[in-house]
Amino acid sequence: MIRAILCGASGKMGGFVASAAENDSEISIVAGVDKVNNGEKFPVFSSFSDINVDADIIIDFSNVALLDSMLDYALSQNIPLVIATTGYTEEQTGKIKKASEKIPVFFTFNMSVGVNLIAALAKKAASILGDGFDIEIIEQHHNQKIDAPSGTAIMLANAVNSVFGDSLNYEYDRHSVRRKRPKNEIGIHSVRGGTIVGKHDVIFAGHDEVITISHEAQSKEVFAVGAVRAAKFLYGKKAGLYDMNSMMSFE
Repeated sequence: MIRAILCGASGKMGGFVASAAENDSEISIVAGVDKVNNGEKFPVFSSFSDINVDADIIIDFSNVALLDSMLDYALSQNIPLVIATTGYTEEQTGKIKKASEKIPVFFTFNMSVGVNLIAALAKKAASILGDGFDIEIIEQHHNQKIDAPSGTAIMLANAVNSVFGDSLNYEYDRHSVRRKRPKNEIGIHSVRGGTIVGKHDVIFAGHDEVITISHEAQSKEVFAVGAVRAAKFLYGKKAGLYDMNSMMSFE
């Protein structure tokens, strides 16, 4: 049985992860880290320094502000880390990559297997269609989401851009520039409203034809199931940076 610490245990996603783990015979949540305790079935500590139970892995669905203390604890205890939190700065992403030199780290912008599948499909489409199609990405989320564009939209753009040697620019604010659309860009657009869990469209617009690759999450449970699956995959791995491509063999 894999013993997991759940960072962000009392949040909405923490509840989904705990439920997913409870229905999985291979993993168990033995402790949580959060500022509040909503009566979870496992002990919840206010900080990593307070943890007094042994564990095999950390699953993180919390806040970017906790990154430093979480990395310090994971490195000091030599514990693998599954990071599902989004919104990190480039500096913070650099810290995650540096930590992966010493411990196994699973880091992705989206824990949904389906989203990572469409990233692979979009990358394949870009390699086939070449520069004859304009590429636009539209992401939709609920009105409580703080960051924009979503980390998943950036992940999709990066996947497509890799086909072109990362030569395409990202255009986030088209209304501020009055000019025709250049070929060397990917447009990324954000929609915020209601209770939309998450919807992403990658549009390839060519001459007289449009190809759209789309994914819509109808529940946040898909992300929790993906995180638990990632934890089981990461357990026992050597130090390194892993993602959905590593787990699903998309490449």
